[in-house]
Amino acid sequence: MSSTMKEEFYTQKRWLNWMNKVKDSDFKLTESEDKNSGAVFIYIMDDVVLACLKVIARSEREILSAEEALDDIEVIRSIVFQEHESLGEDADLMIESLKTSLAAVFVSSQRYITGSFDRESPLEEMVARAVAEEEKENLDEAFDLLSQVGARVIGGESLPEIGELPYCMTAELMDGIDAISAAMIGDDSYKDEDGSEDTGEGD
Repeated sequence: MSSTMKEEFYTQKRWLNWMNKVKDSDFKLTESEDKNSGAVFIYIMDDVVLACLKVIARSEREILSAEEALDDIEVIRSIVFQEHESLGEDADLMIESLKTSLAAVFVSSQRYITGSFDRESPLEEMVARAVAEEEKENLDEAFDLLSQVGARVIGGESLPEIGELPYCMTAELMDGIDAISAAMIGDDSYKDEDGSEDTGEGD
């Protein structure tokens, strides 16, 4: 019976609730001036990022072994990457972009947990190299570099000012890493919440 005690960091139900919200919003890209219409995608990203950071916080406190933590990240990834019905053409494009951003979050998380990343190179240099690799169509190489940048951001390093990137995979992956960075600066309650109800409301 102990399996019911296993903490669920993210559930399929939660993801599907978000997908239903997107579907109900009837999102259209033409309304880009109306910032609120795209806000839901930012909320979805933050929600998933926080779930990953929770897993990492548990592994750092050795509540989870590295192996369990990697499995938990994989579970979240499989929920996010499952096929779903179309939510409308524009929303589908946004979800695809979101999934690319989140791919960086998942691999950055896994790299951080296993400790397999370059700790020496300056971050801006790694981002610049990723952009250059993508221009040469070495997408795997670009992804590899950026997931290492993400691991270092999870480790507490600040993202350098990168400036405007052209719209490309690197930019989408950086969105995911930005979301990690923002989540860590913002709400750090994910670190000490151990699943008990007392989250200390006196804030």
